[in-house]
Amino acid sequence: MQIPPSKELLPYIKHYLFLESNAAQQKTLRLFSDGNTGMVFLLRQGRLSLNNSLYLPSSFLYGQISHFQDLVLAEKTSFIITVFQPDGLYQLLRISARELKDQIVNTRDIFGQSATRLHEALVQYKQPTDKIQILNAFFYDLMSQRKFSGHPLLSSVLRHINQHKGLLSVEQLVRYTGYTERHMERIFAEQIGMSPKKFTNIVQLHTFLKLLRSKSDITSLTTICHESGYFDQSHLIRAFKKYTGITPSEYLNGTSRLAVNFMEFNDMHDPMSGLYNLS
Repeated sequence: MQIPPSKELLPYIKHYLFLESNAAQQKTLRLFSDGNTGMVFLLRQGRLSLNNSLYLPSSFLYGQISHFQDLVLAEKTSFIITVFQPDGLYQLLRISARELKDQIVNTRDIFGQSATRLHEALVQYKQPTDKIQILNAFFYDLMSQRKFSGHPLLSSVLRHINQHKGLLSVEQLVRYTGYTERHMERIFAEQIGMSPKKFTNIVQLHTFLKLLRSKSDITSLTTICHESGYFDQSHLIRAFKKYTGITPSEYLNGTSRLAVNFMEFNDMHDPMSGLYNLS
Protein backbone atom coordinates (compact mmCIF):
# COMPACT_ATOMS: atom_id res chain seq x y z
CA MET A 1 0.00 0.00 0.00
CA GLN A 2 1.37 3.38 -1.03
CA ILE A 3 0.07 6.46 0.82
CA PRO A 4 1.10 10.10 0.28
CA PRO A 5 2.06 12.29 3.23
CA SER A 6 0.18 15.43 4.20
CA LYS A 7 0.32 18.22 1.63
CA GLU A 8 2.81 20.26 3.69
CA LEU A 9 5.29 17.38 3.67
CA LEU A 10 5.23 16.64 -0.07
CA PRO A 11 8.37 18.74 -0.76
CA TYR A 12 10.27 16.35 1.55
CA ILE A 13 8.45 13.00 1.42
CA LYS A 14 7.33 11.22 -1.73
CA HIS A 15 5.15 8.58 -0.04
CA TYR A 16 4.88 5.93 2.67
CA LEU A 17 4.97 2.23 1.75
CA PHE A 18 3.35 -0.48 3.88
CA LEU A 19 4.53 -4.07 3.40
CA GLU A 20 3.38 -7.28 5.06
CA SER A 21 4.86 -10.79 5.11
CA ASN A 22 2.98 -13.66 6.73
CA ALA A 23 5.37 -16.38 5.59
CA ALA A 24 7.76 -18.00 8.05
CA GLN A 25 10.41 -18.92 5.49
CA GLN A 26 13.30 -16.69 4.48
CA LYS A 27 12.75 -14.27 1.59
CA THR A 28 15.27 -12.44 -0.58
CA LEU A 29 14.12 -9.04 -1.80
CA ARG A 30 16.01 -6.89 -4.29
CA LEU A 31 16.21 -3.11 -3.99
CA PHE A 32 17.68 -0.81 -6.65
CA SER A 33 17.99 2.94 -6.92
CA ASP A 34 15.08 5.23 -7.71
CA GLY A 35 17.02 8.40 -6.83
CA ASN A 36 15.41 8.65 -3.38
CA THR A 37 16.45 7.84 0.19
CA GLY A 38 14.33 6.23 2.88
CA MET A 39 13.53 5.46 6.51
CA VAL A 40 12.43 1.92 7.47
CA PHE A 41 10.50 0.66 10.50
CA LEU A 42 10.13 -3.06 11.20
CA LEU A 43 6.88 -3.47 13.12
CA ARG A 44 7.10 -7.11 14.21
CA GLN A 45 9.93 -9.29 15.46
CA GLY A 46 11.14 -10.33 12.03
CA ARG A 47 14.77 -9.75 11.10
CA LEU A 48 16.11 -8.04 8.00
CA SER A 49 19.68 -8.49 6.82
CA LEU A 50 21.76 -6.97 4.05
CA ASN A 51 23.10 -9.46 1.50
CA ASN A 52 22.48 -12.24 4.06
CA SER A 53 25.32 -11.07 6.28
CA LEU A 54 24.56 -7.98 8.38
CA TYR A 55 21.37 -7.82 10.48
CA LEU A 56 19.84 -4.37 10.29
CA PRO A 57 18.35 -2.32 13.14
CA SER A 58 14.59 -2.43 13.63
CA SER A 59 14.50 1.16 12.41
CA PHE A 60 17.05 2.75 10.08
CA LEU A 61 17.76 5.42 7.47
CA TYR A 62 19.34 4.51 4.14
CA GLY A 63 21.13 6.83 1.74
CA GLN A 64 21.40 6.75 -2.03
CA ILE A 65 22.08 3.29 -3.45
CA SER A 66 25.01 2.97 -5.87
CA HIS A 67 24.34 -0.68 -6.72
CA PHE A 68 21.37 -2.97 -6.23
CA GLN A 69 21.14 -4.65 -2.82
CA ASP A 70 19.60 -7.93 -1.70
CA LEU A 71 17.71 -7.79 1.59
CA VAL A 72 16.99 -11.07 3.35
CA LEU A 73 13.81 -11.15 5.40
CA ALA A 74 13.46 -13.82 8.09
CA GLU A 75 10.24 -14.66 9.93
CA LYS A 76 6.83 -13.03 9.73
CA THR A 77 6.99 -9.27 9.79
CA SER A 78 5.59 -6.02 8.48
CA PHE A 79 7.31 -2.74 7.87
CA ILE A 80 6.81 0.84 6.76
CA ILE A 81 9.17 2.71 4.46
CA THR A 82 9.17 6.49 4.34
CA VAL A 83 10.41 7.31 0.84
CA PHE A 84 11.92 10.81 0.77
CA GLN A 85 12.17 13.14 -2.19
CA PRO A 86 15.70 13.11 -3.71
CA ASP A 87 16.82 16.00 -1.47
CA GLY A 88 14.16 15.52 1.23
CA LEU A 89 16.40 14.01 3.90
CA TYR A 90 18.94 16.77 3.45
CA GLN A 91 16.21 19.41 3.63
CA LEU A 92 14.75 18.01 6.85
CA LEU A 93 17.95 17.10 8.71
CA ARG A 94 20.79 18.95 6.99
CA ILE A 95 22.71 15.68 6.91
CA SER A 96 25.11 15.54 3.98
CA ALA A 97 23.75 13.14 1.37
CA ARG A 98 27.38 12.43 0.46
CA GLU A 99 27.97 10.99 3.93
CA LEU A 100 24.81 8.83 3.77
CA LYS A 101 25.56 7.37 0.34
CA ASP A 102 25.41 3.55 0.51
CA GLN A 103 25.06 3.80 4.30
CA ILE A 104 22.50 2.40 6.73
CA VAL A 105 22.16 4.36 9.97
CA ASN A 106 20.17 3.45 13.08
CA THR A 107 17.44 6.08 13.53
CA ARG A 108 18.34 6.33 17.22
CA ASP A 109 21.77 7.61 16.21
CA ILE A 110 20.04 10.52 14.47
CA PHE A 111 16.92 11.20 16.55
CA GLY A 112 17.74 9.68 19.95
CA GLN A 113 14.79 8.79 22.17
CA SER A 114 12.28 10.42 19.82
CA ALA A 115 13.04 7.63 17.32
CA THR A 116 12.30 5.01 19.99
CA ARG A 117 9.00 6.69 20.88
CA LEU A 118 8.03 6.93 17.22
CA HIS A 119 8.78 3.25 16.66
CA GLU A 120 6.80 2.23 19.75
CA ALA A 121 3.81 4.29 18.61
CA LEU A 122 3.87 2.72 15.14
CA VAL A 123 3.88 -0.74 16.72
CA GLN A 124 1.10 0.13 19.16
CA TYR A 125 -1.41 1.53 16.66
CA LYS A 126 -2.86 -1.01 14.25
CA GLN A 127 -4.71 1.04 11.63
CA PRO A 128 -2.69 2.47 8.70
CA THR A 129 -4.52 5.79 9.06
CA ASP A 130 -3.29 6.09 12.66
CA LYS A 131 0.25 5.23 11.64
CA ILE A 132 0.15 7.86 8.89
CA GLN A 133 -1.00 10.50 11.36
CA ILE A 134 1.86 9.58 13.69
CA LEU A 135 4.42 9.77 10.87
CA ASN A 136 3.02 13.02 9.52
CA ALA A 137 3.16 14.58 13.00
CA PHE A 138 6.77 13.44 13.49
CA PHE A 139 7.98 14.84 10.16
CA TYR A 140 5.86 17.99 10.45
CA ASP A 141 7.63 18.71 13.73
CA LEU A 142 10.99 18.27 11.99
CA MET A 143 9.88 20.56 9.19
CA SER A 144 8.76 23.22 11.68
CA GLN A 145 12.19 23.20 13.33
CA ARG A 146 14.05 23.84 10.08
CA LYS A 147 16.23 26.94 10.19
CA PHE A 148 17.78 26.43 6.76
CA SER A 149 16.89 25.58 3.22
CA GLY A 150 18.60 23.76 0.41
CA HIS A 151 20.12 25.33 -2.67
CA PRO A 152 17.48 27.68 -4.15
CA LEU A 153 17.89 26.32 -7.68
CA LEU A 154 17.95 22.59 -6.93
CA SER A 155 14.17 22.01 -6.84
CA SER A 156 13.89 23.74 -10.21
CA VAL A 157 16.68 21.58 -11.65
CA LEU A 158 15.03 18.38 -10.38
CA ARG A 159 11.71 19.39 -11.95
CA HIS A 160 13.52 20.19 -15.20
CA ILE A 161 15.18 16.75 -15.23
CA ASN A 162 11.89 14.95 -14.55
CA GLN A 163 10.02 16.97 -17.16
CA HIS A 164 12.61 15.89 -19.72
CA LYS A 165 12.48 12.26 -18.46
CA GLY A 166 16.17 12.30 -17.64
CA LEU A 167 17.17 12.92 -21.26
CA LEU A 168 19.49 15.81 -20.51
CA SER A 169 23.26 16.03 -20.66
CA VAL A 170 25.33 17.68 -17.95
CA GLU A 171 26.15 20.42 -20.47
CA GLN A 172 22.44 21.13 -20.92
CA LEU A 173 22.00 21.34 -17.14
CA VAL A 174 24.93 23.72 -16.92
CA ARG A 175 23.32 25.97 -19.53
CA TYR A 176 19.96 25.76 -17.75
CA THR A 177 21.38 26.73 -14.34
CA GLY A 178 24.17 29.09 -15.33
CA TYR A 179 26.49 27.29 -12.90
CA THR A 180 29.71 25.49 -13.69
CA GLU A 181 29.76 21.71 -13.94
CA ARG A 182 31.93 21.50 -10.82
CA HIS A 183 29.44 23.61 -8.84
CA MET A 184 26.57 21.43 -10.03
CA GLU A 185 28.48 18.31 -8.96
CA ARG A 186 29.01 19.75 -5.46
CA ILE A 187 25.32 20.63 -5.01
CA PHE A 188 24.13 17.21 -6.13
CA ALA A 189 26.73 15.36 -4.02
CA GLU A 190 25.84 17.33 -0.89
CA GLN A 191 22.06 17.36 -1.16
CA ILE A 192 21.15 14.30 -3.26
CA GLY A 193 24.11 11.94 -2.88
CA MET A 194 24.89 11.24 -6.53
CA SER A 195 26.19 13.12 -9.55
CA PRO A 196 23.85 14.96 -11.97
CA LYS A 197 24.76 12.41 -14.67
CA LYS A 198 23.86 9.42 -12.53
CA PHE A 199 20.63 11.07 -11.36
CA THR A 200 19.52 11.71 -14.95
CA ASN A 201 20.36 8.07 -15.78
CA ILE A 202 18.14 6.90 -12.90
CA VAL A 203 15.26 9.12 -14.07
CA GLN A 204 15.69 7.78 -17.62
CA LEU A 205 15.59 4.19 -16.33
CA HIS A 206 12.38 4.83 -14.38
CA THR A 207 10.86 6.51 -17.44
CA PHE A 208 11.45 3.22 -19.25
CA LEU A 209 9.94 1.26 -16.34
CA LYS A 210 6.80 3.41 -16.41
CA LEU A 211 6.39 2.76 -20.13
CA LEU A 212 7.14 -0.94 -19.64
CA ARG A 213 4.41 -1.32 -17.02
CA SER A 214 1.80 0.38 -19.18
CA LYS A 215 2.75 -1.02 -22.58
CA SER A 216 0.09 -2.80 -24.63
CA ASP A 217 0.49 -6.24 -26.16
CA ILE A 218 1.16 -4.71 -29.57
CA THR A 219 3.84 -2.29 -28.34
CA SER A 220 7.34 -3.68 -28.79
CA LEU A 221 10.21 -3.40 -26.35
CA THR A 222 12.16 -1.63 -29.11
CA THR A 223 9.52 1.10 -29.30
CA ILE A 224 9.58 1.95 -25.60
CA CYS A 225 13.35 1.56 -25.63
CA HIS A 226 13.59 4.40 -28.16
CA GLU A 227 10.91 6.46 -26.37
CA SER A 228 13.04 6.26 -23.24
CA GLY A 229 16.10 7.57 -25.05
CA TYR A 230 18.11 4.34 -25.37
CA PHE A 231 19.90 3.79 -28.69
CA ASP A 232 18.89 0.14 -29.01
CA GLN A 233 17.98 -2.89 -26.92
CA SER A 234 21.63 -3.70 -26.19
CA HIS A 235 22.12 -0.21 -24.74
CA LEU A 236 18.96 -0.60 -22.66
CA ILE A 237 19.85 -4.05 -21.33
CA ARG A 238 23.34 -2.93 -20.30
CA ALA A 239 21.93 0.07 -18.42
CA PHE A 240 19.12 -1.98 -16.90
CA LYS A 241 21.40 -4.75 -15.62
CA LYS A 242 23.83 -2.18 -14.23
CA TYR A 243 21.20 -0.83 -11.85
CA THR A 244 18.96 -3.87 -11.24
CA GLY A 245 21.17 -6.92 -11.81
CA ILE A 246 18.59 -8.50 -14.14
CA THR A 247 17.25 -7.96 -17.67
CA PRO A 248 14.00 -6.10 -18.47
CA SER A 249 12.39 -9.43 -19.43
CA GLU A 250 13.36 -10.99 -16.09
CA TYR A 251 12.05 -7.92 -14.28
CA LEU A 252 8.71 -8.07 -16.09
CA ASN A 253 8.14 -11.84 -16.09
CA GLY A 254 10.21 -13.21 -13.24
CA THR A 255 9.45 -10.87 -10.34
CA SER A 256 6.60 -9.54 -8.25
CA ARG A 257 7.06 -5.80 -7.91
CA LEU A 258 6.39 -4.67 -4.36
CA ALA A 259 7.36 -1.18 -5.48
CA VAL A 260 8.90 -0.04 -8.75
CA ASN A 261 12.41 -0.57 -7.39
CA PHE A 262 11.67 -3.25 -4.77
CA MET A 263 10.85 -6.80 -5.80
CA GLU A 264 10.79 -10.47 -4.93
CA PHE A 265 11.36 -13.25 -7.41
CA ASN A 266 8.46 -15.38 -8.58
CA ASP A 267 9.89 -18.67 -7.35
CA MET A 268 9.10 -17.50 -3.81
CA HIS A 269 6.20 -19.16 -1.97
CA ASP A 270 3.67 -16.99 -0.10
CA PRO A 271 4.42 -13.67 -1.81
CA MET A 272 4.41 -10.52 0.27
CA SER A 273 1.38 -8.27 0.25
CA GLY A 274 0.23 -4.78 1.06
CA LEU A 275 1.94 -2.80 -1.69
CA TYR A 276 0.48 -2.16 -5.09
CA ASN A 277 1.50 -4.86 -7.56
CA LEU A 278 2.75 -3.50 -10.88
CA SER A 279 2.44 -6.60 -13.01
